Amino acid sequence: MPASPPPDATPDFPFRIPFADACAIVDAVAAEHRLQPQTVSLSRAQGHVLARDVVATLAQPPFDNAAMDGFALRHADLSADGTPTRLHLAGEQFAGPDVELRVDAGTCVRITTGAPLPAGADTVVMKENTALDDDHVVVQLAPRSGQHVRRAGEDSRAGDRLLRAGDTLTPARIGLAASQGLAQLDVVRRPTVAVFATGDELVEPGMALGPGQIYNSNRDQLMALLRAEGLEPVAFPTLPDDAAQVTSALRHAGEAFDLVLTCGGVSAGEKDLLPELLQRRGRVRVWKVMMKPGMPVLLAEGGTLGPALFLCLPGNPVSVLATWLALGRRLVDGLQGRAPRPVRRARLASAWAKTHERLEFLRGRWWIDDAGISWVEPNPADGSHRMQAAADSDALIVLDPGPRDYAAGTPVDVLPY
Repeated sequence: MPASPPPDATPDFPFRIPFADACAIVDAVAAEHRLQPQTVSLSRAQGHVLARDVVATLAQPPFDNAAMDGFALRHADLSADGTPTRLHLAGEQFAGPDVELRVDAGTCVRITTGAPLPAGADTVVMKENTALDDDHVVVQLAPRSGQHVRRAGEDSRAGDRLLRAGDTLTPARIGLAASQGLAQLDVVRRPTVAVFATGDELVEPGMALGPGQIYNSNRDQLMALLRAEGLEPVAFPTLPDDAAQVTSALRHAGEAFDLVLTCGGVSAGEKDLLPELLQRRGRVRVWKVMMKPGMPVLLAEGGTLGPALFLCLPGNPVSVLATWLALGRRLVDGLQGRAPRPVRRARLASAWAKTHERLEFLRGRWWIDDAGISWVEPNPADGSHRMQAAADSDALIVLDPGPRDYAAGTPVDVLPY
């Protein structure tokens, strides 16, 4: 089978498709291969995707309590004209066990933040707004009725859905789970990932270059991108442009990992072995997407190479960055059932002329000005080999399909690194 269908042939898989169609296929493939839940302790839950809703079993706060250090009192006992009020100090209630004090008419109780509100009290006056006089407290500045009191259930009540399946577990969400007494959470297992770079021209960093050779930058870049997503990828040795060695290595990885990522060898050249191999041994779901950079990107199921998914990225380093951020990260999110990431919008800081049909991911610097407006400055070095431009940037600017002149200030989508 040829590496690329001839012009008059109709491939049996999506070929040269719009980027939006590729995203839909990636989402469908990810849903078909959704990973299983596992239970982890809260100490290991950071960054995982929640597998099941978390529903409150107790109210938060679980009881009325003080929001300030001061004195719990009855608001009705305070002077109506705002003059100081003298109250008898009936006891102390600190944060901890409820000592079951009661505030009666003309009395108050010393209280600390988080302490249960004594029966009869409905308001707390801040310590700073009082003065002590033997066993009495003089309220010098009266609080509003109910002020500085946290009511039971005002944050959440039993039965409330606190967290949703698909939520990424942030520190605040983990803290919320802990406030319900949960020590563990059900999360989606993170995918195991194997990473390959291909090409006879590649030399490992630290070694001497020979004529026609370049350093293997893609593998380290891709490993760093994966680690930034909380994954623990495994890097394999560089694959030569040899069909037997490529097949053997991919079969080994395809049996052992959920996802196999490759860089290079995915276009239609004489040494681009992956399209023919995956068409013959697996099931190609996408090949060649109308995007720039990264058009040759390929997604396949492993077939006889194993149960893994294979995402084959082009060899140019900026193409690796763009295809990972635009499609690879989407695939990994989908495998875990992660809720969609928010779409970021910014205004172009300078004009840009787009002259081709493909959707484009342009490198740029993204910032928010003093007025709260998001801006992004395109980098003029837009070649797929221009890694310096990618390193000087922190986001991809999404330019719609079709030629167009973009004026400065035009709103565009951005993909932060």
